[in-house]
Amino acid sequence: MLVVDDHALFRTGVANIINQECDLRVVAEAGNGVEAVAAWERHRPDVTLLDLRMPVMDGVEVVRRIRALEPQARVIVLTTYDTDDEIARALKAGAKAYVLKDIAADDLIACIRDVLAGKSYLAPAAAAKLAEGVTHVQLTPRELATLRLTADGKANKEIASELGISERTVKTHLGHLFEKLGVTSRTEAIKVATRRGLVRLD
Repeated sequence: MLVVDDHALFRTGVANIINQECDLRVVAEAGNGVEAVAAWERHRPDVTLLDLRMPVMDGVEVVRRIRALEPQARVIVLTTYDTDDEIARALKAGAKAYVLKDIAADDLIACIRDVLAGKSYLAPAAAAKLAEGVTHVQLTPRELATLRLTADGKANKEIASELGISERTVKTHLGHLFEKLGVTSRTEAIKVATRRGLVRLD
């Protein structure tokens, strides 16, 4: 198995859990996306455990690269992020499982065994988020730009200036956004948009 995460302590903890099993063994670790692809090519592990947000190359791109090298490669995404957008992107790229880092050790081992047996696994919380995202909000590029600037704390006047539109148009975009997201305030809009992966509050 290959364990990929940019936090060394977390990698070590996961490797220790796996190596306690008599039939499982971690053959390599990597701290960023580029290292991950190189380690995968070198070791060709049966399963890769992979974080999503990493330096140099993100997890979704790592899944794509590994699956391009070997279409049958088994990748488990192990992450703290559970926006429906990220879950969908990871699964679309070819990940076989999506689990969150608060998973119990026994459940992680069970997930690994499922994936080795050719099954897929989706953490219940991630499955719920994905189901919610199926009714995906279709925003226009302008609405999305307005939403992201709103999340940055910009006032209508600043948004209008940045997008080269009138304040009235900004208000129209916000009205459409509130309707599509099913909210009544800017704060609620940002909260729902963050949960759905439409904006990131880094």
